[in-house]
Amino acid sequence: MNYPLAAAARQYVADHLHDDPAQLALQARRYPGLPVPDLVRQIQARQKARTKLPSWADNPDLIFPPALSVEQASSARSAAFKASLVQGQRLVDLTGGFGVDATHFATQIPEVHYVERDPALVAVVQYNLAQLGITNITCHADDALSFLKSTPDTFDWIYLDPARRSSADKKIYRLQDCEPDVLRILPLLLHKGRRVLLKTSPMLDIEQALLELKQVRRLWVVAVDNECKEVLYELGPEAAVDPERYTVNLLRNGQQQEFRLNKARETRAIARYAEAQGFLYEPNVAILKAGGFKSVGTAFELLKLHQHSHLYTSDTLRADFPGRIFRIVATERYDRDALRAHLGPEARAHVTTRNFPDSVADFRHRTGIREGGNLYMFATTDLQGRLAVLVCEKL
Repeated sequence: MNYPLAAAARQYVADHLHDDPAQLALQARRYPGLPVPDLVRQIQARQKARTKLPSWADNPDLIFPPALSVEQASSARSAAFKASLVQGQRLVDLTGGFGVDATHFATQIPEVHYVERDPALVAVVQYNLAQLGITNITCHADDALSFLKSTPDTFDWIYLDPARRSSADKKIYRLQDCEPDVLRILPLLLHKGRRVLLKTSPMLDIEQALLELKQVRRLWVVAVDNECKEVLYELGPEAAVDPERYTVNLLRNGQQQEFRLNKARETRAIARYAEAQGFLYEPNVAILKAGGFKSVGTAFELLKLHQHSHLYTSDTLRADFPGRIFRIVATERYDRDALRAHLGPEARAHVTTRNFPDSVADFRHRTGIREGGNLYMFATTDLQGRLAVLVCEKL
């Protein structure tokens, strides 16, 4: 596809931005003078970018690569957070992709190098950088290993987000299965960069990653609106014995919940237990991914409902807790009539199961309670091993 888009092509994209791409493809004959298949792919990619990259999706001057590249790109919020972690004069992004991370790094670092092995994607990014007025990024059509071996430069930071799809287009997450293989090229990375910032899948076990990487100084578990998106490892020549684990949950309102722990503090933490009191606390997913099952409770002086539930309670409100907070309305047995008595005729509530034999689907089937409404029900097991449902209002 040629770009910039002609005026008629831009107008087509603007007019059909919210339409079904499949239907647009079927109607291509109605627009004989336009490259409709290419424009439909532009529309499809912009639709996928609307949530994670809203300002880019709304910018008519930008060109979008295939939708898969947009899916694999960082969101604007997570990219901005990554950029806040780096400093210095020179950074290289070895797995450049759509360029989202590189453009955010360029707000913090004077000289940024973007490396991407797909020449067509490099051309798109170069074009978009010009439209965005970003002048401190140099683009290289090369693969990570070749670039590192050939460049005479060294960098304050090397960033890489290895490809996590196999040749059969299946998602993978083990370090040695991704491309590039970080474990194999780690000596070269540490030779060329003072610090390495590695992004991994949230599916990768943190303990296993620490064991394999060895050179971890600290790490961040990043969630967006309580959905775990990535784990970031800072690697360097001086590895930490017990790396600090920073957890961050980037919220839709622009705020972020933060908590930090390490393995030693988590091991030393002694949980205290109690039956449900006035308030219920559910740690955000970043904390749970980082292994903060006890230390978050002791840090906020909360009582745990059960060893395996990871739900906490207190009589007085801890409004600064990094997670969801609820006021407990009632504690009920796992009984259809008892639970539905708290609901209106539509019988709707939000349901979560923790340390409970039934899934949410099973719970709904047994009780007839549908999704929605203003009440939240936490199905769990109490200290005496009894099944219980906490009926709550979200604060």
